[in-house]
Amino acid sequence: MDSTIQFYDEQLPYVTVVIPVRNEAQYIRYCLDAILKQDYSNEHVEVIIVDGLSDDGTREIIGEYVARHAHIYLVDNPKRIVPPAMNIGIRQAKGEIIVRVDGRCIIEPDYIRQCVHHLQQTKAHNVGGRQQAVGENFTTQTIALAITSPFGMGNSTFRYATQSQFVDTVYLGAFPKSTLIDVGLYDETFVRNQDYELNYRIRQAGGKIYFTPDIKSVYYGRPSLLKLWKQYFQYGFWKTRVLRKHPKSVKVRQLVAPMFVLSLICGMLLIPFRWGRFILFSVSMSYGLATSLASIIIGYQSGWRYAMLLPIVFVILHVSWGLGFLWGMVTGG
Repeated sequence: MDSTIQFYDEQLPYVTVVIPVRNEAQYIRYCLDAILKQDYSNEHVEVIIVDGLSDDGTREIIGEYVARHAHIYLVDNPKRIVPPAMNIGIRQAKGEIIVRVDGRCIIEPDYIRQCVHHLQQTKAHNVGGRQQAVGENFTTQTIALAITSPFGMGNSTFRYATQSQFVDTVYLGAFPKSTLIDVGLYDETFVRNQDYELNYRIRQAGGKIYFTPDIKSVYYGRPSLLKLWKQYFQYGFWKTRVLRKHPKSVKVRQLVAPMFVLSLICGMLLIPFRWGRFILFSVSMSYGLATSLASIIIGYQSGWRYAMLLPIVFVILHVSWGLGFLWGMVTGG
């Protein structure tokens, strides 16, 4: 798989930024303003916003930018989910490099330049940086702290790593367009986990995925605990679809939450028996201690007021993901 990109100071590679959106009126202005502030020449960038028929005012806001900026385009995504949106943008892209940006993501001014630089320097087939989650109130900030901690999300490098390295997957991503064409674009049957599945196919084809903290952005996460639950239940559910399509892609860390939830379920079903009560007690106590320790460490680093809510957020992350995974296995994904 060829990842060579011609890169000269006097002739920058042409970049297409693809933004899949649906109902992001609250954040889309910040997202687009950040793109317009890039230190990469606008003459070498186009922005394709692929909208899933938003009905909250997102389209009207995007229309204002399209009217003022000739290199920003709005196209429709009748299927409304991310994979078709990305494929629509990629197929229409003029750029030799595709940079994905989400509607609630605010990229740093050097984001595009850093993506191009690291693609050229590493010869990787996808590069990305940290998902720096932030919150706008106490609850969302606590959620952000939880999902960017190793205890919250295991060894998901892109959530907390500080060292550049080759990895399994990255947040968002910047690709040579040729790489995406070679592997068949995004799988449109996936609602969640489409990024991991795509990166797995890239790696199976001999490609490399590179993470670097030089590529910086801010991500506004889910605004409530209920929406967080729904989001991570879907993540767990759709992970089973990835495993059915690519059985060898399974990682031990991806089985921890389902095994934890399964242990709790077995313990509760067998509670009339002594060993059932022992399982339930042992698993609950071990998890409670680990959750408390992780919350204390984060509270010490980021503020003690978060330590009280963190255990609840951790339970939501792990139990919803585990239940989603188990439900996917039972129902066939």
